[in-house]
Amino acid sequence: MDLNTIDEVAGALDAGAWRPGDGWLAGGTYLFSEPQPHLRRLRDLTTLGWPALTETTDGLEIAATCTIAELDAYGPPLFGQCCDAFLASFKIQYVATVGGNICAALPAGPMTSLVAALDGSCTIEAWSGERRRVAAVDFVTGDGITVLSPGEFLRSVFLPRSALAARSAFRRGSLHTLGRSAALVIGRVDADGTFVLTITASTRRPVQLRSATVPSAAALRSRLSDLFRPDDLWLDDVHGLAAWRRHLTLRYAGEVRDELAATP
Repeated sequence: MDLNTIDEVAGALDAGAWRPGDGWLAGGTYLFSEPQPHLRRLRDLTTLGWPALTETTDGLEIAATCTIAELDAYGPPLFGQCCDAFLASFKIQYVATVGGNICAALPAGPMTSLVAALDGSCTIEAWSGERRRVAAVDFVTGDGITVLSPGEFLRSVFLPRSALAARSAFRRGSLHTLGRSAALVIGRVDADGTFVLTITASTRRPVQLRSATVPSAAALRSRLSDLFRPDDLWLDDVHGLAAWRRHLTLRYAGEVRDELAATP
């Protein structure tokens, strides 16, 4: 879609101070998918030349401008499962970025699911150069809402080696065969036995449960009931009613628990 309100496209840090009407541009697949009448100038993050993926002894740094195709090619099965959850053509996957999907803050955004499930840490930067860190599970706070302030952008997400090495299980469901995710549940068990369950798509923000060991089926269901006590946490839209999403989520959570409990 043409954005006919845009007067200028500039380098990310070459356009001076942040001003009303500015917007950050990376892949642009979401940005150009619908009208953006509030935008007047785009600041292109790809001009900063960040390496897409940087491995260290401590983990993996994923630049916000890393494309879905680049992440998918990296290798781990969970990465591929989350990349496939886009249900997007290869053309989109070669342009869409990890950071763009996270910052769009769609409940069904699978990059949010991935980085939250693997204890990601988000580096947030302002146009002035100031930085701060936020846990990936806390980055999206609601449907289309993030912790970003005006002038800030997502620089990268760091995934710790311990989470990358964990055993994982993945479940995803949608209203239609090629529909948007209605519930996406990822579980993992770390080397020390810690169990982490992350729920997205069915809820307005990521929800995470931790346990020192894999809980019993009854204990998991009880803890999830406590987590989901606020009724407004569930998403209710054309892609699935709240009651159905809740049912699907609880079913998938149980399946993930069973799979991880049965795997040595």
